[in-house]
Amino acid sequence: MTAINQFAAHVGLDWADKKHDVCIQYESGERRFQVIKHTPEALDTWLRELHKQVKGTIAVALELKKGPIVYALQKYPYVTVFPVHALSLARYRQTFWPSGAKDDPLDAELALDLMLRYPNKIKAIEPSNSEIRLLQQLVEQRRLLVEDKRRFVNRIINTLKQYYPQPLEWFSHRDSELFCDLVIRWPSLQQLKRARAQTVRIFLNSKGGTAVAHTEQRIKHIADAVPLTTDVSVIEANALMAVALAKQIKLVASNIKAYDERIEALFDTLPDANLFKSLPSMGPCMGPRMLAAIGDDRNRFNSAEEIQNYAGIAPVTERSGQKSWVHWRWQCAKFVRQTFVEWAAKTVYSSYWAELYYQQQREKGKSHQSAVRALAFKWIRIIYRCWKNKTPYDEAKYLKALRERNSPLLMV
Repeated sequence: MTAINQFAAHVGLDWADKKHDVCIQYESGERRFQVIKHTPEALDTWLRELHKQVKGTIAVALELKKGPIVYALQKYPYVTVFPVHALSLARYRQTFWPSGAKDDPLDAELALDLMLRYPNKIKAIEPSNSEIRLLQQLVEQRRLLVEDKRRFVNRIINTLKQYYPQPLEWFSHRDSELFCDLVIRWPSLQQLKRARAQTVRIFLNSKGGTAVAHTEQRIKHIADAVPLTTDVSVIEANALMAVALAKQIKLVASNIKAYDERIEALFDTLPDANLFKSLPSMGPCMGPRMLAAIGDDRNRFNSAEEIQNYAGIAPVTERSGQKSWVHWRWQCAKFVRQTFVEWAAKTVYSSYWAELYYQQQREKGKSHQSAVRALAFKWIRIIYRCWKNKTPYDEAKYLKALRERNSPLLMV
């Protein structure tokens, strides 16, 4: 933990797109407010002048853990960033101004107060090595592209339903290259039916793979197909949109492939790669995501519970008087939670004990999602121990340990 009293100046910063309000507290206790433009040049001038003035290190508290302003501050060796949760700051402000009054300089001062008053709670960002930081950015950006592709696929499905629903019946994978190429080449049933059967056959077989087995059946369906509508205005407008969306899907898929190649190349160079590869269902997508979520700094987490809380897998208990209720954790790293939950669901089909545990939870009346989260909670304990000890996971060894402890899990 970084001692808060080691800095020559403490700064609270309220960031914005165009400018930043700052509240600076010097070692004498004097406070000064300033406004800085959000440009690299203005930030550089301000920080260099402040550093020259205080002749020491600078602590900066703000409402972000990452983003342009954080990246800009982290390049200076004499600056340490202390992220303050936005909800904590909002509630702290409401304590003194219940009316809901808000002002940027005030928020900067409140962020400074939180950093100074609660040094055990407001912890500095401890940058991991550059490879892990790169991996974290790559896997998160890849996920954004996957969401973009999903959105385009949903839109093309809706568009085709308006005038040309047959391809949705002929193809189960609406993000495949063959499906997109078909829509681009023949964006309406009328155009597709005018094509020669042999031309369509060659096209459907051009990609090879398992799609070839369905070619003749698709040719027959095309011959028997009847247009949903003959309204030219409906067909032309939606056909143009379908072609545009198909091109978008192909472009995003190509970009995802480029990310996959870069992520795989980077992941294989990291020392912990084999550890995460040893876990069941930890393929080329999930392995890098899991390593990015946990990192390689063994001092970052001191217990499995810390990871469970950070990932939002551990539930939250609230008590008031004689009432008590449990709900899932709302404030957490959402992408990290998504990573653990998606992976835990996959292990049901690849890990013997995970399948038993999932079935056990379902028999207790839990929903699929609740059972998967419970499984993720259990997996985190195992991952933590493997990660802390730098020991690859061994399913046989874990099952042996369960039998030796007479675990009720294996007595189903």
